[in-house]
Amino acid sequence: MSNKIKRGRDLHGLVVLDKPLNISSNHALQRVKRLLNAKKAGHTGTLDPLATGVLVLCLGRATKIADHVANADKRYFVVAKLGQQTQTGDLEGEVIKQTQVSEQHLAQVPAVIAQFIGSIEQIPPMYSALKKDGVALYKLARQGTEVERSARTVSIAHIGINDISHDTVSMTVACSKGTYIRTLVEDIGKTLGCYAHVHTLRRLSVGQFGDNYPMVSLEDIEQRAHQGQNLEHFILPARAAFSQYPAITLNDGLILMLEKGRKLKLSAENTSGFIRIIDTHEIFRGLADVEQGQIVKFRQF
Repeated sequence: MSNKIKRGRDLHGLVVLDKPLNISSNHALQRVKRLLNAKKAGHTGTLDPLATGVLVLCLGRATKIADHVANADKRYFVVAKLGQQTQTGDLEGEVIKQTQVSEQHLAQVPAVIAQFIGSIEQIPPMYSALKKDGVALYKLARQGTEVERSARTVSIAHIGINDISHDTVSMTVACSKGTYIRTLVEDIGKTLGCYAHVHTLRRLSVGQFGDNYPMVSLEDIEQRAHQGQNLEHFILPARAAFSQYPAITLNDGLILMLEKGRKLKLSAENTSGFIRIIDTHEIFRGLADVEQGQIVKFRQF
């Protein structure tokens, strides 16, 4: 029999962290996990070390919904530096191409950016966490190896230009999951004919996290931990990830049917998508997948 002692508390829920500059997403996760003394934790989508902003952390049973949160639409504030292309697509990489930025380039910015709104094709960057034969692309890139990557379709819902200066463009980007902002900025620069890379990147929201559920800083968590304060008020219930979906109330018998894998027909035959299942005591019981008015899958959290 193993004498290994399990460490950490059984904490369940979500922490909406404002990831600091110059640390990896995993480093930020491990620091919060240690401060909370949580047994199990994961995050919902990597932010580069040079990026800040919303990083949703999942604790305990909430790790089951990490993919669901990661699939949500996202919003970013980005400052693009024109005139230079770097190895990594951001400040971290060496400049590999550069040119002078003219008034004509700047005048074309609004029209060029408009071309990238809607469904677009992106080739993921080599400096990314995607894997080839089990090896992260960024590790291959650091070895000087480049591999072929297939283009992916992503959706850009909105790009709002905040400011255009002599060699920078600041903007707010609303996009679908899987969008690489570094690639977007590089492609905008190439279309302008003057190159570009990401100078500043901040993730403003993931779904409704960052808006309806504000971020907490790592510094604030650390400060309160050192003061011996209770940190559990930083933890949101897992159901917060689903509050944007409509809800229906079911009795315990019908919920038991769903828990056993049975399908359930709803009165609204054309309903499709996600709905929250609430019991008669107004307690959240899980998320249901609905197709043509029928619950086809039920997930408890």
